[in-house]
Amino acid sequence: MSDDLTAPATVRPPGAALTRSERLDDLPFTSKHRRLLAGSGIGWALDALDVGLLSFVIAQLAVVWSDQAGQLAWVASAGFAGMAIGAAVGGSLADRLGRKTVFALTLLLYGLATGLSALSWSVGVLLVLRFVVGLGLGSELPVASTLVSEFSPRRIRGRVVVLLEAFWAVGSIGAALVGYLVIPTSDDGWRWALLIGAAPALYAVFVRLRMPESVRFLESKGRHAEAERTVRGFEEAAGVPAPAQPATEPPAAVSRPTRASLAQLFGAGMARRTVAIWVVWFMTNFSYYGAFVWLPTLLVAAGFPLVRSFEYVLIITLAQLPGYAVSAWLIERWGRRGTLASFLLGSAVAAGFFGFGAVSGSVAQILISGMLLSFFNLGAWGALYAVTPELYPTALRGTGAGWAAGVGRIASIVAPLSVPPVLALGGPPTLFVLFGAVFVVGALAATQLPELRGTRLAE
Repeated sequence: MSDDLTAPATVRPPGAALTRSERLDDLPFTSKHRRLLAGSGIGWALDALDVGLLSFVIAQLAVVWSDQAGQLAWVASAGFAGMAIGAAVGGSLADRLGRKTVFALTLLLYGLATGLSALSWSVGVLLVLRFVVGLGLGSELPVASTLVSEFSPRRIRGRVVVLLEAFWAVGSIGAALVGYLVIPTSDDGWRWALLIGAAPALYAVFVRLRMPESVRFLESKGRHAEAERTVRGFEEAAGVPAPAQPATEPPAAVSRPTRASLAQLFGAGMARRTVAIWVVWFMTNFSYYGAFVWLPTLLVAAGFPLVRSFEYVLIITLAQLPGYAVSAWLIERWGRRGTLASFLLGSAVAAGFFGFGAVSGSVAQILISGMLLSFFNLGAWGALYAVTPELYPTALRGTGAGWAAGVGRIASIVAPLSVPPVLALGGPPTLFVLFGAVFVVGALAATQLPELRGTRLAE
């Protein structure tokens, strides 16, 4: 397959029936799209709630479990190790079992494990349970973005996926509120916070019953009647009449491998984009998780009281929302590649600014630079989740998105462990200059991705 997916996937004689995927691509944004986006987005927000709570939990446990404080970096890394494995495995399972099925099962897995984490009595127990949480969380994110991408109208597909990722800001703000209002109330505040994070276990039931399965996945498995019913549901919501000659199956010219594999991600036309997207994922994860997991703890170390540092993190987190909004607007104007690279470069500048603000103790500089870092970094995440599913054909889409996220999670394992020694070496300025340099490498890799704005997803 050529590395240029900007051309139509198939060539049909004039008057030939549109495929189901093309019918979905050409629809306006309807109430069914809105429900799909909201349903996936709430799950996404609950994921962000869980990840965000961890930074506040670690900050309190460093005080409550002071005799085990040196091991707390491993708690974050254990969760990210689970996410790395979960992303790769979950993406592959989504190509075999279905997007919706894996989405629901992973929500259930990490929701239950988060609730059990509240009962932990040592760092070791918490570490094991966070690994299980990571397995579910890592699987869910690339699967949800793939599902939404495959249903979104072609002209606004990137914007819709960025809006999905914007629910991360809602969850992050929720985590900051729980961290600010719940955790400081007692030495067991972290336990109550984790119990709140168990909500996805209940939401998983709703997801499984109400969300549609990907039409492209159904077709790839020969479930054409179910695929047709799903497309008709979306067409009816848009007021579009049934086609006179609906296509009963994808065009014969489209070749789909029966089973996705890692090797196919480096097959003809795939290697360059796979390497580039893996680099972007790795660099973005390293700087994001290195900075934000340790942010409350860094502010406490700078001399701010625990409650005040949580308050500052809440303010900084609010800047995620406009970051996503601007990214969603630009991604259909500048394109995926330009938006992603620009937001990564903005993150690099903000990271350096924040590092020196943390040393000076200037509250204004900490808040302004922190908000800029939040704005640009999360805007970049939105663009990254939009572009990744578009890079691969249907039979490889879950696997490709999952492995990209999994490689990124390797960085999220390394980053929290890297923070203490880098801080000891040169303090916050050195740490955040390092994060800035990593963002620049990610921006350069983003320029090597194909620009797929306005194109149909490859079959």
